[in-house]
Amino acid sequence: MPHWLQSPNVRKILSMPHDDSRSAALYEQALAVLPGGVSRNTVLRKPYPLYVDHASGARVTDVEGVERIDFSNNMTSLIHGHAHPAIVSAVTEQLARGTAFTLPTEVEVRFAQHMVDRNESFDKIRFVNSGTEAVMGALKAARAFTGRHKIAKVEGAYHGLYDFAEISQTSTPANWGERERPASVPVSYGTPTAVIDDVVVIPFNDVGAAVAVLNEHRGDLACVILDLMPHRVGLNPAADDFVAALRDWTTADGALLVLDEVITFRSVYGGAQEWYDISADLVSMGKAIGGGFPVGAIAGRRDVMDVMNPLVDEVLFPHSGTFSGNPVTMTAGLATMELFDHQAVAHVNALQQRAVSGIEQAIARTGISSCVTGRGSILRVHLKDQPPANYREAFADAAEIARRDALVEHLFDAGFLMINTCSAAMSTAMTEDDIDSLVEALEASFKKVL
Repeated sequence: MPHWLQSPNVRKILSMPHDDSRSAALYEQALAVLPGGVSRNTVLRKPYPLYVDHASGARVTDVEGVERIDFSNNMTSLIHGHAHPAIVSAVTEQLARGTAFTLPTEVEVRFAQHMVDRNESFDKIRFVNSGTEAVMGALKAARAFTGRHKIAKVEGAYHGLYDFAEISQTSTPANWGERERPASVPVSYGTPTAVIDDVVVIPFNDVGAAVAVLNEHRGDLACVILDLMPHRVGLNPAADDFVAALRDWTTADGALLVLDEVITFRSVYGGAQEWYDISADLVSMGKAIGGGFPVGAIAGRRDVMDVMNPLVDEVLFPHSGTFSGNPVTMTAGLATMELFDHQAVAHVNALQQRAVSGIEQAIARTGISSCVTGRGSILRVHLKDQPPANYREAFADAAEIARRDALVEHLFDAGFLMINTCSAAMSTAMTEDDIDSLVEALEASFKKVL
């Protein structure tokens, strides 16, 4: 019997009468007061989501008492896993002193100093409350600095909820247009035509095609926004020549290069940009830097960041937010990032490499049509022969999605919580045994589901 199947938690899952579960009852109540029964669609499962009771380290226990190893880590945001004692202690102390004020706090200054010190291209930083807000602020800052209104982005890349940032992230073969000239496709019904027209979409990792599209908009673009390893585009890192070409083009044109490191900042001590010989004008961050609390940050060049400076004669981008820089998030973030030193980065990245190697061996042994992508501390399993090079190759039709959902569900029942694209994010709370258990369960899942 496989090691992971011997777990009493797994046996409990397999024998559970789902219709009588507390989660089913909770979801029935939720449907009456929440659209779809949830506040974010990514937590939905069929026939209902399972509700968390508590979590610690790398493990989450639901209200039925079932424990799972958490490879989702709240969509990559928990770099130290759940309820890390040092973070809990720091936050608990701050809670007793207050949660939010109409005055700044010392911990905001200390956290800002720490983050600026992590990357030499960060002259100044501002904190916000989510990755979406960080991207929104960066795009608005780019417009304010350049006096231009158009932006360019990679086809399929997810940059949050902002109208301009979300264009093309759900395009399909029915509407995505030519490969060399992707269409600007809205996500939400009712998106203004002006928004669609002001977002230029470029293909990922295709220097010639991307530059050709950008050249048609010389002098009009405020910025090009780039995720260096976009999840929905396949979780493959951007090629060196692609990143260099965008940096060269924006510099020559007077546009800004904005990096979205909301997910990838966990990849290297100073962010995934350290993989490349470039310096961005602005960087958006979020997720892991908040220590489990809502967070976002915008960092970059002094002159660009100063469009938000209220002390100058003309403030080009008046910026504020009731909970921006709140001391609870700042305290959790500072404790988290101080713990996420070079040794910790190396640890989670080594776990990812162990997982990738193990999964590739499992794929070879089972002979299934599958591959694994990723870098740093994140990976993604694709039900494809070859790693997808761009959004169109990463695109999954209904049949592939059904197979992937079955794979993720089988892993869930085996005691492993994955991101719904069959992606995984490592945490410092994990061990090599956790990684090996995932690989073993994945191989069994390949054989059973695929």
